[in-house]
Amino acid sequence: MDQGVKWATELIDQKLALEEEQQKHSASSLTSANPPEVARTDTPLLEDEKRHGVKHKGIEGIKGHERVRKSSVDLRREIIEVGGTQYLFELCKKPRKKKEEKKPEPEPEEITGPVTNEDFLKAAVQGKLNMAEKFLVDGGSPDTCDEFRRTALHRASLEGHVEIAEKLLARGATVDFRDRLDSTAMHWACRGGHLEVVKLLQEKGANLNVKDKLLSTPLHVATRTGMVDIVEHLLNNGVDANSRDREGESALHDAVRLNRYKIIKMLILHGADMMAKNMAGKTPTDLVQLWQTDTRDVLEKQEPDATEMPA
Repeated sequence: MDQGVKWATELIDQKLALEEEQQKHSASSLTSANPPEVARTDTPLLEDEKRHGVKHKGIEGIKGHERVRKSSVDLRREIIEVGGTQYLFELCKKPRKKKEEKKPEPEPEEITGPVTNEDFLKAAVQGKLNMAEKFLVDGGSPDTCDEFRRTALHRASLEGHVEIAEKLLARGATVDFRDRLDSTAMHWACRGGHLEVVKLLQEKGANLNVKDKLLSTPLHVATRTGMVDIVEHLLNNGVDANSRDREGESALHDAVRLNRYKIIKMLILHGADMMAKNMAGKTPTDLVQLWQTDTRDVLEKQEPDATEMPA
């Protein structure tokens, strides 16, 4: 392995190990504000996404993140405080609650009148397949869009509604239809983090290297969103790992700036150029160099007995 690649991957592994260690001893909860409507996204928001990552992954809100479990030390302390070993015995004696029976899904509401363009686009967001089907059966265009040229396929891709996306494509929806920011459904599927939609669009002939107005590819978007599985899929399907956006930056520049360590390692192993300069003359390696000092300082400050307390 090339010495530069070896050095970078080892440094990333060290950073990942440090993050995992810190996560073991801290619980985190994530709250999300109400996300903006799709139609509200504009060029400044795309610029902000590039700098700080994607804040809102879907119209209905950000997916829940796995909660960090309590450490064994905290658990043992909690048991002692509420009654020690006897408490465990009492817990074992308590009958287990029966699992609640899964309620049958409500029947889709019957649609009597015609479906308007606005209702059709809302149906794509909300996953209302019957309403979308009614619109299409009545002769509505699958490429119907709003004032920002966002189609139902854009919206369904962002939300991960695979069945609606399949129906739209079967009815002739343009797979690489561009909105006002030149984003396609593939960009929106990557932004929403929906691998199944990405695969569906790819199967229907979507361009994996298509660029939006910032010259960002789906790989750029998936990197900024932190969607490791989508990045891996795109790289395994031969996308250009060194494609540059409007500022001359590759996905590796984005990954380094946003501390996407797993993605950084993946990109490097798939041939991303660590010495590629952006318009400001900076390479990903220039940014990685900053980690070396930062990581070393953090590791040196770790107290040897800080990770575990006696029971």
